[in-house]
Amino acid sequence: MAPAHADGPANPLQATDGFYADPDSNSAQWVKDNPDAERAPTIKKEIADKPGALWLGDWTADPKAAVEAYTKAAQAENKMPVLVTYNIPGRDCKGESDGGADSPEEYRTWISQFAEGLGDRPAVVILEPDALAQYDCLPDQGPTRLELLHFASDQMAGHPNTWAYMDAGHSSWIDSGEMANRLKQVGVEGIRGFALNTSNYQTTEDSVAYGKAVNDAIGGTSHYVVDTSRNGTGPKGDEWCNPEGRKIGVPAQTSDDADMLLWVKNVGDSDGDCGLGEGTKAGDFTPELAMHLITGE
Repeated sequence: MAPAHADGPANPLQATDGFYADPDSNSAQWVKDNPDAERAPTIKKEIADKPGALWLGDWTADPKAAVEAYTKAAQAENKMPVLVTYNIPGRDCKGESDGGADSPEEYRTWISQFAEGLGDRPAVVILEPDALAQYDCLPDQGPTRLELLHFASDQMAGHPNTWAYMDAGHSSWIDSGEMANRLKQVGVEGIRGFALNTSNYQTTEDSVAYGKAVNDAIGGTSHYVVDTSRNGTGPKGDEWCNPEGRKIGVPAQTSDDADMLLWVKNVGDSDGDCGLGEGTKAGDFTPELAMHLITGE
């Protein structure tokens, strides 16, 4: 079904039939490489065959070609692709996912090439997870970060069949009024809206309540999506890095409150060398983490 807020000059959901499952995702690749593993059928059914998102960042040397190839593959199946940009300078504030473009100039070039790859094909784009919520962590870079995020919004706005959402943290992080103020500073009015709970564990109920509060503070004119990839049992306190006892949430679908509930985080990919992912790097897929999220153990 189409979301309740599918108004505006273009609705890419009306041009597609469901969401795209990446045949080359980390989980799908693991299944291909380990066809005889006891866990392979379960991981294939519960994770690899489900629609997720393609993350692009400083490891993506040619973002235009990568985006073009991915969106064309999705279009060939009449499915909606979900893509994530993760390349802001100073990414993750020197945390487990440290990295990003080496300079503002490099980022502007990179995000411009990313946008060129979209063409007029339908797409959902999540812009720069954590960048706005972590705005205070690098105070000297704060104004530049806001300018770069606004630049990213402007690049997406030129593609009417792309619904872009600026990442806005999660419901237990930044006050809704403060987040609304930050979103307005980076041009949220020029794109579809904002994204919540990316790679986190907050419940859909809490995320929707927060999304409504943020939208009200913006002026009631925006829209939002929620990452449900790992929120099936909600958070474990304030633990964010591979906590135990978490479970996958509902798969990608449209929603009456949020525009969409999506698997933005790729299930089974580690948050870093911590929790159940001890000894792994952020972004590594491990079947152990995947099974923990399938079983909730």
